[in-house]
Amino acid sequence: MKQNIAILTMLVLIISACSPAIKEEPMKESTTEEKPINESTAEEEPADDGMLKITLEELKLFDGTNGNPAYIAIDGIIYDVTNIPNWNGGIHNGYKAGNDLSKEMKEISPHGLSKLKLVEAVGEIID
Repeated sequence: MKQNIAILTMLVLIISACSPAIKEEPMKESTTEEKPINESTAEEEPADDGMLKITLEELKLFDGTNGNPAYIAIDGIIYDVTNIPNWNGGIHNGYKAGNDLSKEMKEISPHGLSKLKLVEAVGEIID
């Protein structure tokens, strides 16, 4: 029951942040606050459009451990699952943040892509 209330509260907060002007600013804050990432590898700097542009190799650093944010990629889009209770510690149902989970979401997950509406897209995978 408490988990349902937490999810509902998060949903309300996400929906209330639908304005692009409001949505862009929190994203910039979250990318600079949660940054114990090895600076010699991935640059977690947003591009001009406010979105991260990182490789699949760099995505592995965003695994939700050691204070790093938890990001997953689906069809080339990077989603921030850091504050989703089911992704606590960067793991959800045996799947780890920091990976491309396109196949798992489309072919294995009982909810499919529908849950992506609840999380913020923060970037895209580049080659």
